[in-house]
Amino acid sequence: MEDMMKDQVDQLVDYIMKWCLWQFNSRAWDRKDQNEGILTKTTQILCNEPVENDTPADRCYWVEAVMLARDFKSTYPWLSTMDNNEIKLLMTSLKERIDYLTISGSLNKELTNPTY
Repeated sequence: MEDMMKDQVDQLVDYIMKWCLWQFNSRAWDRKDQNEGILTKTTQILCNEPVENDTPADRCYWVEAVMLARDFKSTYPWLSTMDNNEIKLLMTSLKERIDYLTISGSLNKELTNPTY
């Protein structure tokens, strides 16, 4: 089961890295906020839960999340076989991996430059 989850996370990471421009913000705090906002809203959409869109940032993240959820569903039919708890576990693992790749494990020194 764990190998299957890792493979599924890898597939979703691969999709984001190839098709999503939002991963390229130039500051670590921007990347942290957008990863949290987009992937949380994507999870809510995939689980048919309500999504709050109170702020302009929420609405931006929501637009990205709608497109990402749509693309995930059409590209990865195995998502439709998962229950909400499995989706949440998958998306939590995805967020951890994306945070590592785009923030904490990134070699991009601009991310931590305080004068940028």
